[in-house]
Amino acid sequence: MKFASSAGIAGILCCVAPAVLFMFGLMGGAYAISFADFFYNSDGSVGVGGWVLRGFAIAIGAFGIYRFRTKQNQCSIDSKRKKKNLILVGIIIIVLGLVIFLSLEKWSSWYFDTYVVPAKQEELNRS
Repeated sequence: MKFASSAGIAGILCCVAPAVLFMFGLMGGAYAISFADFFYNSDGSVGVGGWVLRGFAIAIGAFGIYRFRTKQNQCSIDSKRKKKNLILVGIIIIVLGLVIFLSLEKWSSWYFDTYVVPAKQEELNRS
């Protein structure tokens, strides 16, 4: 569970971090958007920074599967059961990681559209 949730959060950290910092008043709307823009191209597609975070998320998930496998090899369980458990853990990590990633992505895009973008417009109109 901890590796799946860590992988999901790491993959979407580019959008969740500025939204949370904006939510607590630690950064303004313009800075939150510029922070998130670092991970995206000007046309809105995922940039190099976003792909690095997603790669890091995959590495965390793969490490979780590896760690489970090494711990499982310490026990004397028959090989069919070991293989079945490894497949189940792999599926759980992938599915839970994707669910966390996609739900945080949906939440952060809603939050940006509802709160951060209007705050940025207000900040730009003041200056």
